[in-house]
Order: sequence, then structure tokens, then C-alpha cells
Amino acid sequence: MREDISTTIAMDPVLSPFTGWGRARWEAVADDWLGQVRRHASAEGALPRLPGRITGDGVRREGMEAVGRSFLLAAPRIAGAADPAEPAVQEHLEYYSRALLAGTRPGGAEEWPRGVSCRLPLTGITNSIVEAANIAFSLHVSRDRLWAGLTRPEQLQIAEWLRHHARCEVWQNNWQLFPAMAEGFLHSVGEDVRGLQTHRKVARVESWYLGDGWYTDGPEHAVDYYNAWAIHPYLWAWYRMTDAVHTPEGQRYLERLHDFTASQAHMVAADGSLLHQGRSLTYRTAALAAFWCADASGASALTPGQTRRLASGALARFTAHGVGVDAPLTLGWYDAFEPMCQDYSGFGSPYLAGIGFLGLAQPATASVWTAVEEALPADRGAFTVPVEPVGWVLRAAEDGIVRMANHGSDHATLPVGEDEDRDDPHYAKFAYSTHTAPGTGAAWEDAIDSHLALLDDEGAGSRRSALRAMRVEGELAGSVHVPQLHRRALPGTAVTTVTAGDGTAEVRAHLVQTDRPWPMREGGWMVADDRGLPAGVFEDGAWAQGRDGLLAAVIGLHGWDAPEPGAAGGEAPERAQVFAYRDANAMGPHSATPALRGRTGTGDTVVVTLHVLERGGAVDPQGWRDRVRVHVDRTHVRIDWASGRRAEFDLATFVPWDGHPGLTGPRGEAR
Repeated sequence: MREDISTTIAMDPVLSPFTGWGRARWEAVADDWLGQVRRHASAEGALPRLPGRITGDGVRREGMEAVGRSFLLAAPRIAGAADPAEPAVQEHLEYYSRALLAGTRPGGAEEWPRGVSCRLPLTGITNSIVEAANIAFSLHVSRDRLWAGLTRPEQLQIAEWLRHHARCEVWQNNWQLFPAMAEGFLHSVGEDVRGLQTHRKVARVESWYLGDGWYTDGPEHAVDYYNAWAIHPYLWAWYRMTDAVHTPEGQRYLERLHDFTASQAHMVAADGSLLHQGRSLTYRTAALAAFWCADASGASALTPGQTRRLASGALARFTAHGVGVDAPLTLGWYDAFEPMCQDYSGFGSPYLAGIGFLGLAQPATASVWTAVEEALPADRGAFTVPVEPVGWVLRAAEDGIVRMANHGSDHATLPVGEDEDRDDPHYAKFAYSTHTAPGTGAAWEDAIDSHLALLDDEGAGSRRSALRAMRVEGELAGSVHVPQLHRRALPGTAVTTVTAGDGTAEVRAHLVQTDRPWPMREGGWMVADDRGLPAGVFEDGAWAQGRDGLLAAVIGLHGWDAPEPGAAGGEAPERAQVFAYRDANAMGPHSATPALRGRTGTGDTVVVTLHVLERGGAVDPQGWRDRVRVHVDRTHVRIDWASGRRAEFDLATFVPWDGHPGLTGPRGEAR
């Protein structure tokens, strides 16, 4: 294995007592990652062929993507270098100037596609609009050095390519900002933008604002890291490029950016691990982009030292796991793991990680590179932070692991039960964390981890699908869903779930309303390792232990009576089980989930489960039981924690909902 080049640079425990990372280490990683792209470059530079898979759009799109996304990494390195004549900086300048000209030259051997119109139905290669946005953003960042160094005919050539994409109609989600990026850059350098009206697209995105700094990614309630690596950075750049940052709308945006940094900072563990939720997670450090944008604008809720500490912790965590160390960036999280990736991700996709290096655009004398680090929320110990507009509650215990109770983001579409199950493992779970990942492949088919499922006679589990309503009230979060089985909503059935947490444990209480009895199953966190996991069952629960002693356990607190024998008269399934998998989890090749089996009645059934996720603890069923006492009176639940904290709620009324079991009503009425 090639040595991680950043480790050849001395740590700085005085400037950065938490991570030891300073600017020199960031520059070393940037230069190394960019060098790997150039090592696979084509003759003119526009179509590098990196190792990895090719999507259905073909190798030309993947090469274009590799250039456009790695340019996000090169641009801040070029812009912020103290000496533009530095050899590494000159290599970046020469390569990306050459690649951009080769890719946008009409009729050239390495010409990129202009991209077909993105009006529905989409056909042909459409991702040129994505890379046009990335290139426009990067040209803005490096404008004084790369763009200024081009001849006027060269500038006009690239401008015409961008102008084409500024005219495109696109998907109703974060794609609205892609043509806006192209027009914004053209405006900023005095190019012709007559007839371009992308301010309408920016206004549309702004209309999707939820609160606390978060936007939904389109009219659906899809909330994830696209806020961090697309929506916020592109809005930030657009307001700057169009000289609108000092308008009321621009100032309002900066306030939203401020609130976002305050919220997202709680999604990073003390050891730098990022919360593992949402799609396109192979972009990794792109999740840091909004922090750099906010710092550069004086709009951050963090101090400059905190921004560097957070970003350095995340980058150090990835490089320590070998990301980008012995090969180009791969499709995966720590290791290569394609099952967690979307079908639109090819070998160039992971280089969107480069937008997370935006801090390098600031000079070495900037406060973000010179201020002594200050502690982040997870460094200070336990916290609980509700994100009410999204439907999340973020919690950390003294172990620094961050856990999310998810009762808002589902990335699903109503009506359900038409022709496909729209659930996604990175949105559909009741819980996510910085140290676990949801099950994919066979584990996703089984739908066990962090999920409550109703089971058919063959043992197939229902899906959570689109949420009908949600509510966050202080430290409590809840939601309602209509279970979907075999791509059909179950008639006469609805599930209300409320989550309450304390330390390394949380209670999930469920009200299952149904017109017939169902077998049911609830799974805990899925833990993983490089080898088989120790696991076990006990009277009322189960456990499994993964890498670094990370232990997951479930205990039935109420309503988990022993399952009845099957219809064929066979033995009843065990009340507690552990489900083990191979190659089904981004955190390691071996994974396991503890789970409980039970059965609903007809009408209202209340079940309450204790979930534990802790690091380095011993298997201690009695100790886990002693952490909490639960009292259930019909649908009213009272939770008394051993710490002295209490939570009370009525499952029948906690989440307001105008629908009733079996009906697909309007979505989001409680939002």
C-alpha cells in the first residue's frame, strides 16, 4: 500500500490539539488525489479513464464527470496557493485549462456532450448539465488564476458551452441550481446572459426551505447531505456571482446558511465520523462544503477554529481508513462498496468530494487556518438537538457517537402501492448513526435493521415507505406510516412510532392499528466488522458486536409476547434472533442485526422496545433493562430513565394525522 502522503507532514498539536491537521496536510491530500486523476488522463486530458464501474451513460460521461468533479478539488488549491508558481499548482492549472478546452472544443476528439435538453423524458447523456455546474462553480473559485490565464477565444469557447447548459430545463430538485451556476458564472465575468432567467430556478429552490437551515430536495420531503454538497454551496456561489449577496434575499440566505452550520455540526462524531444517511454518500467529504462557505462569508455558527477542527476530523477519518491512499477514490464509504451507491454513480462520481476542500481557497493567513481549535458539540460529551422542521432528533452520548432518530426524511413518493416500493435503506430507517450503516442487498430485501415490519405467511416484511405525518417536540420525535407489503399499502393498517433517547440507549414505541393480526419483527442497529461477529440471544432480547467493540442490542419492554406457531403447525419462531449477512453493509463485509419477533392483535397493539448502541461495553442484559422503566396504559406511554429523566406521550395523539388506517391521505399535513 502506498503511504498516505499526508502522514509525511508533521502533526501540529499546538494549532490543532484535537486532530493535529493543518493546511499543509490538506494541500498534500489534495495534490495526491489530483495526481491520481492525471495518472489516468487521456491524451488531451478531457477523458480520463479511472478504475471503476461505468454507468449506462458510457465512458465519455464518466470521463467528463472525473474532470468536472476533480476540478472542484483543484480550484481551491489553485486559488489559495501563496505562490501560483508552485510546481503542484502549475500542474493543476495546466491540466485543467487543457482538459476544459479539449472537452468544450466543438468537433474535437475529446469533446464533451453538450447534453440533450433535459425536458422529460430524459434521453441520452444528461449529466453534462451537472458537470457544467461543477465547472462553473470551480471557475468562479479559481477565476483570478485559471480563467484570467485563458486567451479571449478560449474564454469564449468555454462560455458558449456553459451558455448552452444555462438554457436547459431540468429535474425539480437540486438540479434547478445547475443551469443557475452556469449563468451565474457567465454574469460574473461579463459574458452575454441575455435571455437567461435562472433566477426563477433559484427562487424555486428557496421556496423549498424548511427551517433550521435545511431545504427539502424538491417538492418531496427528501432531506439529506444534498443540502451540504449542492444546495448550500451553489446558492452561496450564485448570490456572490450575481452580486445579489447584499440584497434582502442574499442576506436571508446567509442567515439560513448560519443556521445550517449550527445544525449540521451535530452530525459529526468526536472522531470525525460523519452521520451515514441519505443517497450519494460516496461523495464523502463533500459534506463539509457548506462549513467552508459559511466561514468565508462570516456567516458560520462555528468559530474558524471549530470549522477547521470539524473538517480536519472528517478528512483525517477517511484517509485513516485508506480513502484515496492507494488508488483513486472508489465508490463506497471507507472501503469500496458499490451496493450503497446509486445506479448513476460511475468512476468519476466520488470526486465530488473535492468541494469539501473549499477552505483551501482562503489564504494560509485566514483565521480558519490560523485559529487554535475549539471543541465541537461531540467533543463536549452528550447532547440532544431536535431538528423540528426536518423530523430529526440528533443525540450524542459521552462516547462521541452521534445517533439520529429519523421521523421526517423518506425520499418516497405518494401514492404508494402503484408499481414499485419507493423505500430506500438510507432514508427508510428509524435510526442512523455515525458508526453504523443500514443494510443493503439481501439485508435490505429482508428489511430488518432499525425497522418495524409486519410479516406475511412467507416471512416477507413490510416497508415503511412514504411518511404520512411527523412531529418533533423537544427530545421526542414521531411519525405515522402506512406499511407497504409487496408494493401495496396494507388496507386497514397504520403504524405510529415515537422515539425517546437517553445516553447510548433509545426507546421506540409503536402503535400498530390494523383490522387483522400480523406477525411482526423489529430490528436494532446493524453493526459490522471484517470478520464474523460475536452475537447472542437472551430471554427478551438479542445482541451483536462489531468493529471496535461497537455493540447493538434490542430488548422487548412491552407487547412482545412469544410468537404463535406458524399456519402449518410448525414450531413458533424464536422471540429473539440475530440476522447475519455477508457483503451487505458499507462498514464491513460481515454484519449482523439483533431482532425481536412478536404478533399484533386486531385493533390497537402497542409495543415498546429498548435499543442500545454503545462502544466497548460488556454484554449486560440486566444492566440494559435497569436503564429504563416503561409504563403503558392503553396508548399512553411513560418512560422513566435510570438517569432521572422522564418522557410521556400518547401514541394515539402525539402525531396529528387526518388520515386513518388504509387511506392514502395528503402528505405532510403535520409538517
